[in-house]
Amino acid sequence: MRRGGPSVLGIVLAGGEGKRLMPLTADRAKPAVTFGGTYRLVDFVLSNLVNGDILRICVLTQYKSHSLDRHITTTWRMSSLLGNYVTPVPAQQRLGPRWYLGSADAILQSLNLIYDERPEYVAVFGADHVYRMDPRQMLSQHIESGAGVTVAGIRVPRAESPSFGVITPGSDGRTVERFLEKPADPPGLADDPDCVFASMGNYIFTTKALVEALQRDAEDENSVHDMGGSILPQLTERGEAHLYDFSTNHVPGETSRDQGYWRDVGTLDAYYDAHMDLIAERPAFNLYNRQWPIYTHSGQLSPARFNAGGIASESIISAGCLIRGQVTRSVLSPGVVVDPGAVVQGSVLHDNVHIGRGAVVRGAVLDKNVEVPPGATIGVNPERDAELYTVSKGGVIALGKGQLVP
Repeated sequence: MRRGGPSVLGIVLAGGEGKRLMPLTADRAKPAVTFGGTYRLVDFVLSNLVNGDILRICVLTQYKSHSLDRHITTTWRMSSLLGNYVTPVPAQQRLGPRWYLGSADAILQSLNLIYDERPEYVAVFGADHVYRMDPRQMLSQHIESGAGVTVAGIRVPRAESPSFGVITPGSDGRTVERFLEKPADPPGLADDPDCVFASMGNYIFTTKALVEALQRDAEDENSVHDMGGSILPQLTERGEAHLYDFSTNHVPGETSRDQGYWRDVGTLDAYYDAHMDLIAERPAFNLYNRQWPIYTHSGQLSPARFNAGGIASESIISAGCLIRGQVTRSVLSPGVVVDPGAVVQGSVLHDNVHIGRGAVVRGAVLDKNVEVPPGATIGVNPERDAELYTVSKGGVIALGKGQLVP
C-alpha cells in the first residue's frame, strides 16, 4: 500500500496443475495460459493488486512454471527504488524434501516471505480468474471488522455449488457461519434460496491470524492443507471469518454490464465462454477500461493487416495478425495468419496459429503454433473431431501447443 497506509503483502497462489484445462496446460501452468488475445490469466489478479496499491507481491509457483516465471520476470517489473516488486517464488522444500501438499502448505513453506516483509495484512489471491476488483475496498472492510480473515464471495446458482467453496453468512450478513468446500447440496441464501455465496479464492488475513492458523493446520495429520478445505473452515469455527460481498465492489471506468463480472475459467467450456463474453458490441467483460487497465506485455509487433479481401467481424484481432480469409466471433492472439478462402468462426486462436487456404475452423481453441493445412476442417465433422482432438462436454474442440492437424 502507499506510504502511510496499512502494510500489505500480496501472495498469489499460482501452483495448480489445471488438469481440467488440458491440453492448454500440457506444457504450462494454468495461470500462464493465454487469455483475450494478449494476456495471461495471471495478469488479471496482478493488475487488480497493483491498481489497488498492493505493490509487493509474491507469486507462488510449482507445476510447469517456466513460461509463467518468464512472463512475470519480463513483464511485471516494479520500482525497486521504492521497494516494490512482483516476484515468482518456486517451491523451495524449506520444510523437507517434499512439494506443496496444498495451497495452505504452500504458504506455510513460504512463511519466510511474511517474516521478512512483516506486513500487518496478507492478501492471498488466486491466479486464474478473469475479473476486475479493487482490493482496497475489501481491505477496508477487513480492518473495520477486526476479523482474522475476510473471504470474497459472489452469488452463483445453487446448482453450481459442487464447483466452489460455499459460504453461509450469519444473520448479520458478514460473519461466516459455515464454510463448505464443494458441497453437493448446500442450503440456499435466506433472501434467495436458489443462490449461494461462492468463494472467489481471494482472502485478506490479519498476519497473526494467518500464521497461527497455518501452524495449527500443519499439526493436524488429517488436514488436506488447503486454504478452502482447511484454513477457512478452521477460522470459521473460531468465529474469525467474515464475508466480503463482491457485488459491492466498484472500480473506476466500469460499465453497468461488466460491474461484478467474475469467471472461473478452469474448464475448456468456461474458458471458451469467457472469450465469447469479450466480443459483443457491449461486452460482458470490457478489456478497454483505461481507468482500471489489465497490464501485460505482448512484444514488439507490427499492426494487424487485412489483405486479399480478408475480413473480421465481432472479433478481437491482435497485433502481428495477417487476415486474408474470413474471421467472425473469434479472438486471435499475435501472429495469427488466416490464408485466402479460410473461414474461422467462433474460435480462439493463440500465438502464431496458421490457418491454411480454404480451411474451416469452427468452435475451437487452438494453442500456439498449430498449423491447419489447406482445405482441412475442424468443427465440421463431430465424429472425426472426437477421434482426433480433445472435445469438451459443451462441444469445444481443443488442440494443444503445436499439435498436428491431418
